[in-house]
Amino acid sequence: MKRGIKALFITLAIATAGMSFSAMAATPVAKTHATSSAADSATPSASASEQTKAKASAKATDEEGTQVSINSASAEDLAHAMNGVGLKKAQAIIAYRDEYGPFKTIDDLKQVPGIGNSLVERNLTHLTL
Repeated sequence: MKRGIKALFITLAIATAGMSFSAMAATPVAKTHATSSAADSATPSASASEQTKAKASAKATDEEGTQVSINSASAEDLAHAMNGVGLKKAQAIIAYRDEYGPFKTIDDLKQVPGIGNSLVERNLTHLTL
């Protein structure tokens, strides 16, 4: 009885190991698809240069940062532009702005529940009035 259980567990362990190795060795589907579509295109060098330009412009935009007006931006814009601010906190900023009127200074954000001093200081470069 004990030999049968041990044999079963050893067989299962070997089968599981074999499946995990084959899963790791398989090429990703998206990568294969992208490679074949690039090879199928009439001008692969043109599409590659366009992709490179798009990636470079996206990086430049991210590095420059986006300045957002705390008095006119939507919750989605605030959540996207501010570090450490998700949609919930951005909605809290909008609710505070709707209730108490526009912010007079960026430091007024500290009055919003859930927004602390360090969060405001971290995002000073991303915010305008």
